[in-house]
Amino acid sequence: MEFEILYAIQSMHTPILDFLMITASKIGNTGMVWIAMAFALMLSRRSRKCGILMLISMAICLLVGNVFLKNVIARERPCWLDASVPLLIPNPGDFSFPSGHTMHSMTAAVVIFLHNRRAGILAICLAAVIAFSRLYLFVHFPSDVLGGAILGILVAMFVCRNKDVLEELLLKVQRQKMNRYKN
Repeated sequence: MEFEILYAIQSMHTPILDFLMITASKIGNTGMVWIAMAFALMLSRRSRKCGILMLISMAICLLVGNVFLKNVIARERPCWLDASVPLLIPNPGDFSFPSGHTMHSMTAAVVIFLHNRRAGILAICLAAVIAFSRLYLFVHFPSDVLGGAILGILVAMFVCRNKDVLEELLLKVQRQKMNRYKN
């Protein structure tokens, strides 16, 4: 079933869509667009917490999704299983589930949404395009993208709901570091 969806998406290819999907995927590489956005948000007092929560959410996703789940589940990518579909981007070297591009994009976008609905809607739209690009480029199965989206959303909701506890932990760590320098 998943290959059928991917093959249907492959029939949509046009030079313009190829360019847009490659660009969207590049924007999502290593989560750099979201990390840059988080640091930009941290420059303003009004949005500093949003930027910090984005970085915390992305760090949790990195550990849970990229470091743990990808290696435990060890799901092969569709492009590894069917090499007859030409790839428009380099063949990824890590496992497929969950989609890291989708997971990091969704977690960052949902944090933004929970702080500012208007900006969050735009961020979620960008995250959705990045997620779709991974299907279009034949490097993820639909369930990889769905799993990455769900995990990213859950992590963002957890972090935002527990921001007071996280803030207290960060302050405690900061106080301990300052006490070390005083002694």
